[in-house]
Amino acid sequence: MMRGLELVFFAILLVLATLQVANSHGEQPLSRIAVHNTRLQLFENADIKASPSILGLKGQNSEWVTLEYASPNPSNDDWIGVFSPADFSASTCNPDDGSKQAPPFLCTAPIKYQYANYSSPGYRKEGKGSLRLQLINQRSDFSFVLFSGGLTNMTVTWTSGYGINEAEPFVEWGRKDGDHMRSPAGTLTFNRNSMCGGWLFYLVLLHDSLELAESDIRMKAHCAPARTVGWRDPGFIHTSFLKELWPNSVYTYKLGHKLFNGTYVWSQVYQFRASPYPGQSSVQRVVIFGDMGKDEADGSNEYNNYQRGSLNTTKQLIQDLKNIDIVFHIGDICYANGYLSQWDQFTAQVEPIASTVPYMIASGNHERDWPGTGSFYGNSDSGGECGVLAETMFYVPAENRAKFWYSTDYGMFRFCIADTEHDWREGTEQYKFIEHCLASADRQKQPWLIFLAHRVLGYSSATWYADEGSFEEPMGRESLQKLWQKYKVDIAMYGHVHNYERTCPIYQNICTSKEKFFYKGTLNGTIHVVAGGGGASLADFTPINTTWSYFKDHDYGFVKLTAFDHSNLLFEYKKSRDGKVYDSFKISRDYRDILACTVDSCPSMTLAS
Repeated sequence: MMRGLELVFFAILLVLATLQVANSHGEQPLSRIAVHNTRLQLFENADIKASPSILGLKGQNSEWVTLEYASPNPSNDDWIGVFSPADFSASTCNPDDGSKQAPPFLCTAPIKYQYANYSSPGYRKEGKGSLRLQLINQRSDFSFVLFSGGLTNMTVTWTSGYGINEAEPFVEWGRKDGDHMRSPAGTLTFNRNSMCGGWLFYLVLLHDSLELAESDIRMKAHCAPARTVGWRDPGFIHTSFLKELWPNSVYTYKLGHKLFNGTYVWSQVYQFRASPYPGQSSVQRVVIFGDMGKDEADGSNEYNNYQRGSLNTTKQLIQDLKNIDIVFHIGDICYANGYLSQWDQFTAQVEPIASTVPYMIASGNHERDWPGTGSFYGNSDSGGECGVLAETMFYVPAENRAKFWYSTDYGMFRFCIADTEHDWREGTEQYKFIEHCLASADRQKQPWLIFLAHRVLGYSSATWYADEGSFEEPMGRESLQKLWQKYKVDIAMYGHVHNYERTCPIYQNICTSKEKFFYKGTLNGTIHVVAGGGGASLADFTPINTTWSYFKDHDYGFVKLTAFDHSNLLFEYKKSRDGKVYDSFKISRDYRDILACTVDSCPSMTLAS
């Protein structure tokens, strides 16, 4: 149940801050608001009220709140920030960089924001306005804050808050119209010390002289938000295992918590269809995309609005959910980048999908990367999360979720999911996993072999890959292409590059077929697909003519695979804005076509005497 919006009138703070233009990689833009650099100033006539004061009385997981506010000095730059939890505390933000900042500190960051004149054009003259915002259940109360002076000087008002009660979690489930049972759930959480943030120091060279004096080098400090202003109590993550399901049967379930006083709290009732047995022949439909993120349904601003395509993608999947069996979101899940509240925003957005069909993920740079934590890349794209959020909030069948590679079977499909934020090159632990995953597929029963990863380990015409001259993630396909060829991987699919692109069947930079839309018999090479247009800001293509690239689209979209049987597969690329198909091809073959030898796919043969 959504709890407490009990309002408390408070002081107004002037906050010195800046907000720069954002993009989808690197530092989280809201971290550039120096909320902790505050000056206290009281405006007695400033006011903000919210109604209703208590949310979720009917069990809703989301609800609209109306805000009414007034300011004695209104401006067109004034905006409303939404915070949760509501207890703003200086104790969570004690700068350890040696700076001599003076209190008070306002150590938190907005979940989202909207301008005060958004739905009240007369606010600038009258100093009064109202606004409707949609809130989700974030297991805590909310603060609504009126900032004035734009993004450089702001005024603020907020509400009070309270904590979370503990309970025993379980799932009550069973076949539709049949008997139901209860399965207990395991519970995980993490604390601020689980994050990999803190202060990151690195050298900045002021000139390129080979003989640098000590004064020529400066230490630049960057504070990752995951352990500081981005931290938020994540609550508790519960996982229950439903066993011995009948393939393709419809089940209903609801989530329960038994409180310590003996009462129960229940969710609404959901339903799902159990997965087909591995190798089972039936129509099986798979959706794949990367880099979606989330956005605000009420039009509020967040992250400088670079994930605006995500709502269209989510909408299209929900509308077509009856024709989808499983979803793979291959990295860059929600772009929280160290602001933990954004994970709740994301899971609320995809709940209609993830509560009905399996929602599988891969690890991306914005989930995992942080210097000195064992990630293959030394950047700070995760904002200090270093994989903790993704690994805890999403269960995948990995042997070790800190090493986020795994395989999963769905009917006639075998999926091998790599973790590009760990080393994949020949001789590594992950390379051995990838080969075993590909080699162990029973192609007579699971003919459709799909390789998934976040970064482009295959082929891409993105500008930055072209500038490197590699048209791939550096060292991407050099070790893996012989595995794809040997084990006849049908399709390799990636995110990271925010657009859509499809190659010819290809091996060692050479197209093995000139056909573009209907492949029969032996494929002779792997088709590589970039499907990173889930919702984050789009990436440009190079003007260089890449002859192996058969289709490019600078737009938001997703891929759908439909296996009709063991011999026929349909590939479709759909745009998020209308759900229509803009690129497609078919594969038709028999089992003997998979067994057939191609270049580097069979060992040398000898005749026995």
